[in-house]
Amino acid sequence: MDILYLLIPLSVVLVLFVLAGLWWAVYRGQFENVDQEAERILKDG
Repeated sequence: MDILYLLIPLSVVLVLFVLAGLWWAVYRGQFENVDQEAERILKDG
């Protein structure tokens, strides 16, 4: 039962890191033009 005192805060910190990474990617424009990259892969070669 004592391990929960460690695992719960670690999981909350991990979720915050994931959300911060997603926010950073959206803020930097990583998802602005998804179709262009998909077409580039298909047309390459």
